[in-house]
Order: sequence, then C-alpha cells, then structure tokens
Amino acid sequence: MQFLEKIFQSISQQLLPSACVVCERYQQNSICEPCLQSLKADGLFNYECCYQCGISLDKSELVDQHCKQCKIDPPHFDETYCLDRYEGILQNAIHQLKYHRRLAYAHGLARAWNQTFLTQLKNIHAHYLLPVPLSTQKLSARGFNQSWEIARRIDCKSTAQKLPYALKREHREHQQVGGGLSTRRLAIQGIFYIEAGFAEILRGQRVIVFDDVMTSGATLNEIARVLKDNGVSHVINWVVLRTAKVPHV
Repeated sequence: MQFLEKIFQSISQQLLPSACVVCERYQQNSICEPCLQSLKADGLFNYECCYQCGISLDKSELVDQHCKQCKIDPPHFDETYCLDRYEGILQNAIHQLKYHRRLAYAHGLARAWNQTFLTQLKNIHAHYLLPVPLSTQKLSARGFNQSWEIARRIDCKSTAQKLPYALKREHREHQQVGGGLSTRRLAIQGIFYIEAGFAEILRGQRVIVFDDVMTSGATLNEIARVLKDNGVSHVINWVVLRTAKVPHV
C-alpha cells in the first residue's frame, strides 16, 4: 500500500501543481528548496539539546547533554529527537493540518523531515514506530490523526515497523491546557493503554513514539510509562516541533 502511495505521489508531483507548506508559493514540491535550506540551517536539530527530552540546553548543561529537569525528575522515555522549535517555519503547516484539515500539509511536513532530519537518525535502532493516538471521539470529530498522517509518510530506513493501532487513548472532556508539568502529568494519567494483542508483540522491544508537537512532555511521558509497564525495553520520541520549557509546578 505504501509502495502504491509513493508511486501516486511521484506521478502527482510531475503532473500536478503544488504549493510549499512554508512559503505557500506554487512550485513542484510540497516544500520548496529555499525553505528546506532554511530549515536545514536553523532547525532545532542543529542545536545542543537534552538527549532525553529534546529541550535546548543552557550553557551549564552542555557537558552532560542532559537538562536539569531530566536529572531532577527523569521521564520514562529514554531519548527525544525534535526537528525544529515550535516557533519555527513549520508551525503554520502543523496548524493547517490539525485545525484546518488540510491533509496535503502532511506530505510537506513528512518531506521536510525526510529531507533534513532522517540522515541524523539513520543509526537509531528500533523495532516499531507508534504514532501518538487520538481518542475515538476526537478522531471522529477531526477525521484523521495528524501524527499518523505525518508518520505514515516518514521513510523509516531502520527496521522499524509502523503500528498505527497499537496505542489507544481514552476520551476525557477536560483537556490538559495550561498549568505546569505536574498539572499536565496529573491530567493525562491513565489515559493511554495498549490494544489487546499488541502487548506481547511490543514486550522487550525498542519503540519509537511519533508526535507532531511536544510541549510539556506529559503526553509522551505517560505513553512511555505505559509502554515500559508492559515490558518495552527502550522508548524513543520522534517529534516534529518542540516548545520551550514549561514550569514544573
């Protein structure tokens, strides 16, 4: 299925006009070469970041490659790789995909990832890639899971198999908005679970969790907790955009 989709996308790029998801100028590809070069030059992945949570490091944290927060309160996930900061050039593309249901932007975001970031991750070893899930109600309202729409187009050159339905999310009326890290973690506690039949498959394996935006890290931390509680040996986050630090309390 992915093979046929790639053929269709290749034909479409040759025959149909497109627009860059960043500058929105019409041209052949879903993200133009100047915007790709800008991302390559200034993306968050170029900077010194905490290997565990992906946040940019202060000068005093550079030696350990580990932020103070992760030392004080270690998260359940083991590594985090982020393409760019939330305020960067891809922010509008994420918003167009999530809030305006413009699925074409998933192609541009995935191409931005593949063209600028994938070589940096070529030595990352994992068995499975799981997108952060939406609840059934949220999925019905939106019509798609934006994390999966990007992740399904990521060229996993490792041996990672994509499992879009292994993780599930319960629906809660009150979303985790505002507050510090502790508040967000409490709001999201117990909301994720592994679909029946996948727990044994994931046991003892190295898993990548793919998300479009990482803010406090509460969502990814809760997912990692659930995965580790079910025997997953190592959890790696792949994130398109990373926000600045969130207060702990």
